[in-house]
Amino acid sequence: MPQAQFDRGLFVGMVTLDLIYLVDRPPPPNQKIVASDSTIAAGGPATNAAVAFGHLGKTAIVLGALGAHPITQLILTDLQQCGVTLIDLNPTHTEPPPVSSIMVTENTGERAVVSLNAVKPQAIAGYLPSDILQAVSVVLIDGHQMDVGQAIATQARSQGIPVVVDGGSWKPGFETVLSLADYVICSANFYPPGCENTADVMAFLQALGIPHLAITQGQKPLLYWAVDQAGQSEARQMAVPAVNTIDTLGAGDIFHGAFCHAILQEDFKGALAIAAKVAAQSCQYFGTRRWMEGRGEEMKR
Repeated sequence: MPQAQFDRGLFVGMVTLDLIYLVDRPPPPNQKIVASDSTIAAGGPATNAAVAFGHLGKTAIVLGALGAHPITQLILTDLQQCGVTLIDLNPTHTEPPPVSSIMVTENTGERAVVSLNAVKPQAIAGYLPSDILQAVSVVLIDGHQMDVGQAIATQARSQGIPVVVDGGSWKPGFETVLSLADYVICSANFYPPGCENTADVMAFLQALGIPHLAITQGQKPLLYWAVDQAGQSEARQMAVPAVNTIDTLGAGDIFHGAFCHAILQEDFKGALAIAAKVAAQSCQYFGTRRWMEGRGEEMKR
């Protein structure tokens, strides 16, 4: 467990605009449907994690490429309302930011997503502010800004700042960031090249020397591994809270944000348990923001 001197987290990666609709069912081909609810929010794994981290009582900074298109004002306004600061790595970019259209099925909480990831607005590490890690206590990297992520992880490691990696899905070059991580938390859909099952994934990650690993599996128990003082590691399971699921959108991102908050005070197992609780709470609300209305107060410190 790191000894945090500050309450600031840096979240490196994707910044999008999410258009979210609550529907009875996805539309069949060539048909229109009417949503029962909708919301618009800033999105992306690192961004949603930063919002959760900030809501739980600490200072969150997002480092990503946004640009100067008029749509970016919607993203900036939402982040400002959430108390999250954004450092734009590409402020003169004039094309629209990535926009995701998301349909959440009302009875199951399942979602269908159409998005454009951060392949186009890739930033260059050479433009990073020299003091980017000043007073930062934890770093999260989601892999959507790989060059910047590697540079930040390298610098953080040299300064003893814990690095958390969100392994949502495999991205080319991810191994360069993973090898610098203290904590890697993957989804069940994370498959590095040549990996076909969980055992393959864990063997791949352990070969990179990562000391703390976990795989989230939705409502199924999460799996985790931690290297002990003797250098040994074994797989363990942790049950997650059972809830009435309304919407699973962003639950993994919220898990990561809550984990970054908790790991500053707890050990690995304890931080995973807290993160699972917060993520489960978020699944009981539509969208990626409404769970914060009067929720999570017991987590704030």
